[in-house]
Amino acid sequence: MTVAATLDRAESGWLRAPLTRYLLAGVALLAALLIHLSLNSTLSLADQWSLLWGRTPETFEDFQFVYAALPRVVLAVLVGAVMAMVGSLLQQVTQNLLLSPMTLGASSGAWLALVCVNVWAPELMASWGAWFAMAGALLSVILVLMIAGRSGLSGLPVILAGMATHILMGAIATTLVLLNQYATETLFIWGAGDLTQTDWTWVTWLLPKLSIALLVLLVAPRPLTLLRLGDAGAGARGLSTGPIIAVLLLLSLWLVASAITAVGVISFIGLITPNIARAAGARTARDELCFSLMLGAVLLLLTDCVAVEASTWFSDLVPSGTAAALVGAPALIWFARRKLSSRDQTSLQLPEGAARVGRRVWVLVPAVLGALVLLTLCFKPDGFAWSAPWTALKWPTDLVLSLRWPRLVTAACAGVGMAVAGLILQRLIRNPLASPDILGMSAGATLTLVLYTVFIGGSIHEAGPVLAFAGSAGVLAILLLLGRRTHYAPGIMILVGISLGALIEAVVHFVLAKGSDQAYTILGWLSGSTYRVSDAKALWFAGGTAVLFLLALSTARWLTLISAGDHIAMARGLDTGRARLVLLILACALCALVTAVMGPVAFVGLLAPHVATLMGARKVWPQLWLAPLAGMVLMIFSDWLGWAILYPKQMPAGTIAAILGGSYFIFLLTRRRLG
Repeated sequence: MTVAATLDRAESGWLRAPLTRYLLAGVALLAALLIHLSLNSTLSLADQWSLLWGRTPETFEDFQFVYAALPRVVLAVLVGAVMAMVGSLLQQVTQNLLLSPMTLGASSGAWLALVCVNVWAPELMASWGAWFAMAGALLSVILVLMIAGRSGLSGLPVILAGMATHILMGAIATTLVLLNQYATETLFIWGAGDLTQTDWTWVTWLLPKLSIALLVLLVAPRPLTLLRLGDAGAGARGLSTGPIIAVLLLLSLWLVASAITAVGVISFIGLITPNIARAAGARTARDELCFSLMLGAVLLLLTDCVAVEASTWFSDLVPSGTAAALVGAPALIWFARRKLSSRDQTSLQLPEGAARVGRRVWVLVPAVLGALVLLTLCFKPDGFAWSAPWTALKWPTDLVLSLRWPRLVTAACAGVGMAVAGLILQRLIRNPLASPDILGMSAGATLTLVLYTVFIGGSIHEAGPVLAFAGSAGVLAILLLLGRRTHYAPGIMILVGISLGALIEAVVHFVLAKGSDQAYTILGWLSGSTYRVSDAKALWFAGGTAVLFLLALSTARWLTLISAGDHIAMARGLDTGRARLVLLILACALCALVTAVMGPVAFVGLLAPHVATLMGARKVWPQLWLAPLAGMVLMIFSDWLGWAILYPKQMPAGTIAAILGGSYFIFLLTRRRLG
């Protein structure tokens, strides 16, 4: 059969798609609509039907149905269908099953934009807030695409770039929220993703902007079919892949930004729905787009039903985005677990730098670390003057020293722990863009502590390290269960990280939307704080970090052999399966220890091994020493900056480290892409 015949058959394949599949989807959509309306209204089906056919509302229940229940169900159908169709479009354009609006960072960009407007120009929020959110989402996605590049769209680089951008923008937004609590408290329900409506305003605003989806359904299938042939095959058929990819991505971004602006952040619909559609038998481009559209409406309707029903169990409203994350995270792992294998590797070259570690480095780095230690202990922020900055340096009193040294030790140990964990993970999966944040180990500990605080009560600072270890161990168990069949493929690890990250974000926004006193306490802890670390806890933290660091040094040979490749490692007599398991447990213990003491710390595990490599630590042994030193420098400097630059206000060290490390990391990636 000729290529032309194949294309024509593929183009018309949607007409011969199994009728049963679409009939079942239609029945499911109708059932979801009826269930949703019954949960949101006390009216009988006959009364609802009469109102739909034009009867004038008279009672409160009539008005509630017309102006609350109906707009909500229409928005659920529109947003679910569009997000699913965009997810299918993105995955077909890039041939990347993990790509979606969520993993591209659109939600974090919109969230940061709205926080900035509320803080610096609140008078513009009512009239222009939607457009600022749309601009933030577009800029965030463009940044991710610039970092990943076209060659990285089909693999893990774009997912990693999206997660890095999400963490960076989330850290900046958190900083603004903590410094301007009263100006931003009204945004939390939007950040949680909520479909609740009181009139038809958002429906009428959104509907014209989503009409472009019809154009996508008409125009996109043939280019998508050609793209399946590859660049060479598409070029032979007269299709220039570069421009068509750009146009389809721009259309996708417009639809996503519009939906996010209207209802907030609702994750996973665009990620799991196309995978479900393919599992159900959708094969051609048009079939997958259309069937994903139908399934997306069904899934968001049912998810919102869960949110409505759960709101009756709790005293507070459960946002739709929270329910979507709780349902979508396990579903994502379930549907994608067999599609990822050990072949899902993305080999990225180590950054350019010195060929070996020079003597100056071994002198300069400890000297910088020592200077930072003295600065942390001796700096007096209220005595600083630009004309004579040295006057702010004075040896601390016993009281000041007793307050500062636990924070100093905590920051230093957190830097060591995350740096060593990041080094182990980067060597394990042979990808310098990996980090403990990607694996979700810190996320598991964080989720356990937050859930304990929300549903059981008590302070998150007193929840105890046992819960943190239990959360990290749970993530490790998931990784081992899935990794045994996939040989610890990076795709599975990233999948778990994405899922847990979305779960944590959903739970946190749920807590913040409640407006309780514990909301900002949890938010501050999630930023990575050294505030409440006592003398005893700091010493315990230091002892545990030292033991784990010595264990990491003893695994240097394993890391060296695994970095060279499994075949070489096995030829040298290394049991790679057992070695990977031990190294994974070690990384898990380091992440759990840091998270239990001061909360999650982002980007340190990503950046510290990178900096060590730039300084010439190409081999494992020098990298095992330089990466912890770099991590200590970054965390101690971040902790000092957090309480010194904003004095008398303070910012958590983890937030400052995420902003500094994330900005530098994205700068390096962008410079590498442009140069």
